[in-house]
Amino acid sequence: MAEVSLPRAKAGRQVPGLVLLMLGIAAFLAIFLLIPAGTVIVVAFTEKGSGAFTLVNFLDFFSNDLFKRSLVNSLYVSAMSVVWASAFALPLAIITTRFEFRGAVLIQTLGFLPLIMPPFVGAVAMQLLFGRNGTFNLLLEQNFGFRLPFMEGLNGVIFVQSLHYFPFILINVSNSLRQIDSSMEEAAQNMGASGFTLLRKIVFPLAMPGYLAGAALVFVKVFDDLATPLLLNVKDMLAPQAYLRVTSIGLADPMGYVIATILIAVSIFAMWGSVAIMKGRDYATVQRGGGGLARRKLKPNEAALAYGVVVLVLLLVLSPHIGLLLLSFATIWSFSPLPDGYTLAHYSRVMAESSIYIRNTLVYASTAGLIDVVIGGGIAYLVLRTKLFGRQWLDWAASAALAVPGVVLGIGYLRTFYNVSLPDGTPLATLPVMVVLALAIRRLPYALRAVFAAMQQISVSLEEAAENLGANKSRTVRRIVLPLMLGGLLAGFVTSFATAAVELSATLMLIQSSNEAPIAYGLYMFMQSPAGRGPGAALGVIAVLLVAVCTFVSHLVIERSQKSLGLKK
Repeated sequence: MAEVSLPRAKAGRQVPGLVLLMLGIAAFLAIFLLIPAGTVIVVAFTEKGSGAFTLVNFLDFFSNDLFKRSLVNSLYVSAMSVVWASAFALPLAIITTRFEFRGAVLIQTLGFLPLIMPPFVGAVAMQLLFGRNGTFNLLLEQNFGFRLPFMEGLNGVIFVQSLHYFPFILINVSNSLRQIDSSMEEAAQNMGASGFTLLRKIVFPLAMPGYLAGAALVFVKVFDDLATPLLLNVKDMLAPQAYLRVTSIGLADPMGYVIATILIAVSIFAMWGSVAIMKGRDYATVQRGGGGLARRKLKPNEAALAYGVVVLVLLLVLSPHIGLLLLSFATIWSFSPLPDGYTLAHYSRVMAESSIYIRNTLVYASTAGLIDVVIGGGIAYLVLRTKLFGRQWLDWAASAALAVPGVVLGIGYLRTFYNVSLPDGTPLATLPVMVVLALAIRRLPYALRAVFAAMQQISVSLEEAAENLGANKSRTVRRIVLPLMLGGLLAGFVTSFATAAVELSATLMLIQSSNEAPIAYGLYMFMQSPAGRGPGAALGVIAVLLVAVCTFVSHLVIERSQKSLGLKK
């Protein structure tokens, strides 16, 4: 039976609605992403006072030793974080996907946990465990007479960031390894390749696209991070310098905008570079799935080594969670391997003083997640189901948010919206809704990809059948498309919610009072002083549990929705 294709964007009454949808999304992205980011760039190239185009601001940047050192430090920390994140992620990815390994699913799940805790919270816990007077170094000193500088200066930032962001590499590499055609490995084995040679020459090169995608994300995330260096008292990096210039000197200082522009430029270059390296090379395989000979049983000695590596890596990557949990119950934890005693007082204080943080987080992150799935769903529909001119630009513009650091977006919002006032004179930039919009823009690329993937899996023939039976476009979308992509919408919402709930960089720039602050802001304030770190740790545990529970509940909803639609057996 010949397949009848549905014309995209059918003529008639449906086209104006689609055009309005596209214009509305374009306006949203322009007002809350492109204009603020563009304003930052324009100010960086504008001479203070005259308003003329100039390169003097950038010459001043590169003539300042502090700024040059900050740029070099940021590049160094980001690159080394990729190296160490790879060292943590690759063994877990290879062991759990290429071998018959009991507990592989649990290991992959535990490996994702660092992403649901803000890295700056982990930094405090890591200081207690691996700092100069932390648990590990105290034991080294007592037993072997020396200490290791795990957490000193830039080393501490690298250590914390690599442990926090390594799941990006783990996720992408694991997925790439599963897609490799096992026949290619069979051919290599028939030619004598085996073991490490097979991994080095066949398996890992074929997984290179996934690795580079994850590595680029790690590099950009570390390069843009603000709070972790500040909490570790490392101020000679670019993101902290941008924040300090704006908060200490003011919005009129051009140097903050120059630093912000460089942050954007390096982020774009890193993402472009990961794609450019792959250009002109073919990584396609004939069939999906890397089962068969590649997933072999481990010999007893290999299994012992593999379990040893896995346990060591998991202990390292979960150490921030362990340290945070201990700190949340500790009476005093200083110059000793473990706390002197334990108490529930920190949780009592947090529940009494910080319920507003939890409530604000639920409101902000949920609203941002809803905005993201609506905007993401609209973009996915326009790109995949219409031929409207310029629709692809919406996808590119939304994805560009990945290259705009949170601190840059915060600066852009302050510069763009501070002079726009409500009738009562309140600056628009000071309203809590701006925090919600900043969180939505920051997390839109993640939700968009989930929704986009869900839309791609829906056959156009289902919509054809509905319209052939007399349903109009809106009814088809409401009764056919939305139910079938419910899992993708929920996945996009979960991703947006979970990451928005622990976002700090943009929040730190826009929050005007603690009554309007989310959990991430409260955590940062608590962690500023030793006396507040116990309650801060308790709030951190609550934040992790909140995100984990919401994620788990959402997964249950996704599973049930798929079963109700007959998508799972």
